[in-house]
Amino acid sequence: MRMILSNIVCKKPIANCRAIKVLLIMKKILHGIDLVDCPRIEQMLQRHDRHFLDRVFTPTEQQQANEIKNRVERLCGRFAAKEAVLKLLGTGWRGKIAWTDIEIINNPLGRPQVTLSGEVKKIASKLGVGEISLSISHTANFVMASATALTE
Repeated sequence: MRMILSNIVCKKPIANCRAIKVLLIMKKILHGIDLVDCPRIEQMLQRHDRHFLDRVFTPTEQQQANEIKNRVERLCGRFAAKEAVLKLLGTGWRGKIAWTDIEIINNPLGRPQVTLSGEVKKIASKLGVGEISLSISHTANFVMASATALTE
């Protein structure tokens, strides 16, 4: 296998190949994905309103959703992203994990960024998770979120 990697990737001895050295120290690529049915989240909002909002979304997430016309779609995207992050960590929603331990807010360019706190931050730290990257896609009825990270 070393010979194949050496010839294909580096075309020089493996000991001299920087790309291979980086791959050898990398532990894992983590990935989580989730698909949300927007009408289901909209029903939760209608039935439980503030209780649901405050349990699942941080004040900043709620504020950002209220600033745009497609509020429900934005909240669905955040919900899917939080689920994707939990799947990336391999935990699901359980134990001491709170939905608000994961905050998804947009940077000034509109890119969703993840901030972890509480129990989720502890779990990510134990796994050696650095920055988590997100991608969120919307249709009229569905939102898909994909979260990726590298362990350190």
